[in-house]
Amino acid sequence: MLASLIGFLGDFDRAEEAAQEAFAIAAERWPVSGMPDKPGAWLLTTARNRAIDRVRRERALAGKIHLLHEPEAAMDEFDDTAIKDERLELIFACCHPALPLDGQVALTLRALGGLETAEIARAFLVSEETMKRRLSRAKAKIKATGIPFAVPAAHRLPDRLDAVLAVVYLIFNEGYRGRTDLGAEALRLGRLLAALLPDQPEAHGLLALMLIHHARRRARFRGEDLVLLDDQDRSLWDLRQIAEGCAVLDRAIRLGGRGAYVVQAAIASLQTREPIDWPQVAALYRRLAGLTGSAVVELNGAVALAQAGDPAAALRAVDRLDLDGYLYFHSTRGELLRRLGRPAEARTAYGRALELATSAPERRFLARRLEQL
Repeated sequence: MLASLIGFLGDFDRAEEAAQEAFAIAAERWPVSGMPDKPGAWLLTTARNRAIDRVRRERALAGKIHLLHEPEAAMDEFDDTAIKDERLELIFACCHPALPLDGQVALTLRALGGLETAEIARAFLVSEETMKRRLSRAKAKIKATGIPFAVPAAHRLPDRLDAVLAVVYLIFNEGYRGRTDLGAEALRLGRLLAALLPDQPEAHGLLALMLIHHARRRARFRGEDLVLLDDQDRSLWDLRQIAEGCAVLDRAIRLGGRGAYVVQAAIASLQTREPIDWPQVAALYRRLAGLTGSAVVELNGAVALAQAGDPAAALRAVDRLDLDGYLYFHSTRGELLRRLGRPAEARTAYGRALELATSAPERRFLARRLEQL
């Protein structure tokens, strides 16, 4: 409904106000008069009419009112197909590359996730006032620069889709670090994207990746303590969700998917098996590193190499990376040095990781590692 209103009005704030008014009117009237036959259409028509009335009162668009007016027949035009298209347009508007990344994330959660500003602020550990400013700046930028409320042309879709997928994955990663509400919200957005873009393998790859990781969420923490993959209680894994993720991955591969999210989903799928085929995981990380050029991916590949039985080669690979400010670089070095019987160096690496850790579970985990040396 919000997507439809934003497309109709071309304004995020007006659309949100109109939607809120329509729901308030429904909450007042429906208990008395009963729910209408087409509640979605009723809400949309009421919201549109309220928006038109507000514009008339403000006289801000007095010369264009006739363009906004729609007949009551709009009640019959509220169909799932239109709403799907408008949601897709809204996703691309929220994730337009002209907006800063923090604005893209905030707008996506606000407009498509329905999260309140205070909820988004809590999730990203900033004040509500800071998040309000981010949202306001993003909305103002859309209005000032005329960012289109539209799906990009076919030749521009791949680049723009990458930005959309990156925003959803960023939201998921925030949830994966312990904020499970954000993880669930990213999954909902991922399902929406896969449904709206049924022939895009990377959309399915991202959904598969998130499903498989999210299925292990209950096992990743014991109380408030972080638990590594090898130590997780597999009985806590959501096997249905893992099976769903693997099925989505199969669909992505059938669509010809060979991109970064599909490869990451394949790695996650292998890590659900017992025993884990670590040489195959390491091979997939090498392919992923070739696709992304990411030092972090190379770091993960080194971990897989160590798990495959060669911690010395893994350490050599890690020491070639320029990731001094990255927490997991130092924690990985600490673990490899510990395995190689070099406790003094391991202690230094774990100490540096502890300096960089920001979450309480990470700090407790690293402190325990130091105590064990």
